[in-house]
Amino acid sequence: MSHPAVRLVGIQDEPLSVGDVLASLDDDAAGGLVLFVGRVRDHDSGKGVTGLQYSAHPSALDRLADVCDRVAEQYDVAGLAAVHRVGDLAIGDLAVVVATTSAHRGTSFEASRALIDTLKAEVPIWKHQLFVDGTEEWVGAP
Repeated sequence: MSHPAVRLVGIQDEPLSVGDVLASLDDDAAGGLVLFVGRVRDHDSGKGVTGLQYSAHPSALDRLADVCDRVAEQYDVAGLAAVHRVGDLAIGDLAVVVATTSAHRGTSFEASRALIDTLKAEVPIWKHQLFVDGTEEWVGAP
């Protein structure tokens, strides 16, 4: 069962929209909103990156929903949203967007950090990086 503060959870192959995440959290009772946007960068570990591909296990959406529920239970948030992209991404594309709202900023900062950190640690989404030198690397794959 989903916690009532969880407003948006998704894994999608279409471009992510910060506007959609913010709209899902519109709430006049929330004084603090913290947003984290993860973008594809052009380097990693000193190597140039040309792009990447994200793959998700079939259970990833359920795991993401579970992470969202647990963070909502742990923190006094009014709203919470998390979406992750899969498929082929180019440099600058949005890979993940998470946000929380609460009555006060401190709670939103703490909850948003917990949300992105737990998502990265527990949701089975794997990154396949493609480097300028022709090499590649899987990150987070079992």
